[in-house]
Amino acid sequence: MTWDPRAVPPQDGRTAVITGGNAGIGYHVAEQLARAGAHVVLAGRSAERTRTALAALRAAVPGARASEVRLDLADLDSVHRAAGRLTATGPVDLLVNNAGVTASGKRAETAQGFELMFGTNHLGHFALTLLLVPALATDARVVSLGSLTHTRAHLDFDDLQSRSDYRSMTTYGRSKLAVLLFAGELDRRLRAIGSAVRSVAAHPGWAVQGLTPARPPLWEPGALARVRSAPLALIAQGKDRGAWPVVRAATDREALGGQYFGPFGPGSLKGPPSVRSTAESARDREAAARLWAVSEELTGVRWEG
Repeated sequence: MTWDPRAVPPQDGRTAVITGGNAGIGYHVAEQLARAGAHVVLAGRSAERTRTALAALRAAVPGARASEVRLDLADLDSVHRAAGRLTATGPVDLLVNNAGVTASGKRAETAQGFELMFGTNHLGHFALTLLLVPALATDARVVSLGSLTHTRAHLDFDDLQSRSDYRSMTTYGRSKLAVLLFAGELDRRLRAIGSAVRSVAAHPGWAVQGLTPARPPLWEPGALARVRSAPLALIAQGKDRGAWPVVRAATDREALGGQYFGPFGPGSLKGPPSVRSTAESARDREAAARLWAVSEELTGVRWEG
């Protein structure tokens, strides 16, 4: 509780790759890290939106060191291309696995035929992370973005693609549970080989776009959005503050591998970033190991540690 989210430890000389850094929480993670001196790489699917985000970032943080890489987590071919580019440009000090697909009413699939949320939120990041392991700096940190929805989720290993049981919010929660299982298993594997790289996780609480400060040309809230969002300020926060737990997970020198950060407040919906607890289902080592094996098989990307 003594960690100040507005005084991020200096990040000069460090390179931070943020998936989905061209919008929402990912953008604000990038902005806060850039303000602390990091070179931020916005990894996004839309080249146009990423350029817009870079313009907003450079306006908010004059002199910011920032670049971009094209990445579509719903296409493993794109994941391989992005990993190749990132590996070629030098060590990655911070990998923030932030991007994600949210719940939608109709089941959809990735380029490789995986259910869209599971394939993007978990499998895409799983593949990207393992492909980038050789490029990680010796003291790098991998931050995975969870969600409060994981607390009500359980994995069905007979239906990971939600073919027989697709319910949008349930499937989304399962994808985020998978993310947290992966984060924990990754940290255990890193510890087992004596690596100093840390795998940590974070969640933003309830982060609402309408409570987020303007960042033109990326985001300019209208009066109606402000009015509609104002009552939520009692229990929610803007995406700039939703980024705080992620940034703490990425930069707090005292953070330990395997920890989980989120807002400190009722329901963990808003407040200063602090160490929180995941649901018991996210700490199931047997399920994590099984998910890892299945993820290797589905993506064709294997742990070389």
